Amino acid sequence: MALLGSTGSIGTQALDVVREQRGRFRVAVLTAGRQWQLLVQQAQEFRPAAVVINDEFYQEVKAALAGQPETQVLAGAAALTEVVQRPDVVVVLTALVGYAGLAPTVAAIRAGKAIALANKETLVVAGELITKLVQEYGVPLLPVDSEHSAIFQCLAGEAQNPIEKVILTASGGPFRGRSTAELAHITKAQALKHPNWTMGAKITIDSATLMNKGLEVIEAKWLFNLRNDQVDVVVHPQSIVHSLVQFEDGSLKAQLGLPDMKLPIQYALGYPQRLRNDFPRFSFLNYPTLTFEAPDLATFRHLPLAYAAMQRGGTAACVLNAANEVAVAAFLQDQVSFLGMADVVADCLQRVPYLADPTLADYAATDAEARRVATSLL
Repeated sequence: MALLGSTGSIGTQALDVVREQRGRFRVAVLTAGRQWQLLVQQAQEFRPAAVVINDEFYQEVKAALAGQPETQVLAGAAALTEVVQRPDVVVVLTALVGYAGLAPTVAAIRAGKAIALANKETLVVAGELITKLVQEYGVPLLPVDSEHSAIFQCLAGEAQNPIEKVILTASGGPFRGRSTAELAHITKAQALKHPNWTMGAKITIDSATLMNKGLEVIEAKWLFNLRNDQVDVVVHPQSIVHSLVQFEDGSLKAQLGLPDMKLPIQYALGYPQRLRNDFPRFSFLNYPTLTFEAPDLATFRHLPLAYAAMQRGGTAACVLNAANEVAVAAFLQDQVSFLGMADVVADCLQRVPYLADPTLADYAATDAEARRVATSLL
């Protein structure tokens, strides 16, 4: 496999799965952004045919792997789109964060590679384009997000049974139940303390604002060919029920498990087999009470903004994603308040020109313009 984003939360857990399933998977490509020392350690352990790093760290990685001639060291965005097309790559696990995952995913699909998708922004930004390409090239698109993996697992054996709706569960993040006034002075340190999941900084902030759930709503629409009104969200603080599917007869199927990303990663990589592992097991005795409640859409404005962008279609979700990426980065640098992030996203959705039927080039231009506008609003 090619593992894009090997030093992030999903990437490191994917390599845990490879270790757990020793001999079943071979790592052909590893890529990273800034964590070049960890990339070098991973390359020394897994001996891939190629690694890709940001341009600014190329010399460091090249020097560190000088004694490992079987591993080619490459740098830059163009290298990302090249390595996923290599003949020895069978599956591409896209664990990059944000818009950066779009171009290599498109290249991998066109090269006929199976896609294990942990980069939800690819479908948020260009869902219509990606789903058409997947059909055109006949490649599997396997969800890695725990919620979408849950839906995917619930649909096994149900091909002849139409979906009435899917229900994505959300933990509610660290600020569930807080009022707008209480959120006015939230710090990044507080927002980075997720109650259930261990994730990267960007997705942890998105979880705190409920934007992560908004992005997942849009992703679910495209993954499972749903109408806008077929995707619901319910807050489930224990994060044991990962999502549910309701069928036309009213029956509900749910997938349950501990909040651990290694299981959905393994399910995608091993599909259609369920591979034995020694991961911790869930017990109802440890979770005697599972609760559910409606999300607070008035306080957590990112979720309704995402629903509105999905409803509008075209480039709206591309603007939503780009503005959010800028806003989250600014929040992590103490340049915008917790509540101010939603203001940036909402303003960008009003200001950035809208296209109803965009091409891949249009998405790139819209992404750049949304980032420019969002930065100007900080």
